[in-house]
Amino acid sequence: MSSPPPTVVVMTRAARPGSTKTRLQPLLGAAGCARLQQALLAHTVRIAATASRVAPTTSLHVAVEPPDAVAEVAQTVGTTATVFAQQGSNLGARMCAAVAHAAATRPGPIVLIGTDVPLLTSERIIEATELLHAGHDVVFGPALDAGYYLIALRRPAPAVFDIDPTLWGGPQVLESSVAAALAAGLDVAFLPTLRDLDTPEDARALAADAALPRAIHAILISAFEQSCDLA
Repeated sequence: MSSPPPTVVVMTRAARPGSTKTRLQPLLGAAGCARLQQALLAHTVRIAATASRVAPTTSLHVAVEPPDAVAEVAQTVGTTATVFAQQGSNLGARMCAAVAHAAATRPGPIVLIGTDVPLLTSERIIEATELLHAGHDVVFGPALDAGYYLIALRRPAPAVFDIDPTLWGGPQVLESSVAAALAAGLDVAFLPTLRDLDTPEDARALAADAALPRAIHAILISAFEQSCDLA
């Protein structure tokens, strides 16, 4: 019997000036950060949809923060995905709730991805699901900042997200999450490490990468040219 196709959930913040990508505001300004977030969301939904076409019955969702942004994000993604509000007091709780939401929609593996990694490709999402089908319980996509850009689960595993809430956003997220998974008796696999786009340093490094999507590259290069910071 063939393995069930995954449910893919994109975790995102609304593209609102002043509330997204704030560490990039010195480079982009509040409005520029909102434009960047919009481009990152579009890219992430596009690659998730591409991965879905490889397994046509894959279900695609977008989980948005804050909750009152559901309608505006739904307008952005159109009929490509269903949109629902994130729930929870910290990132771990919100991801756990998103997994529960996806599992209630239908059984099967679940892949959560963020919108902060512009070099993420549909092939990585497919690779994560293949690792689950090979027998691994959890797959992490490590980020260069010691967090993770993707987590794939063969079945809901709340223990993976049950780490010290104060650690979310810090340098021990991946390490603590892997430890929680292993303590729960889960078999863990990893994807290649990718860089988040969170800081001006990240922006400089990613802008030099030929694989960066054109829309995101254009936003960064324009900002560098305006600030004379290309070097």
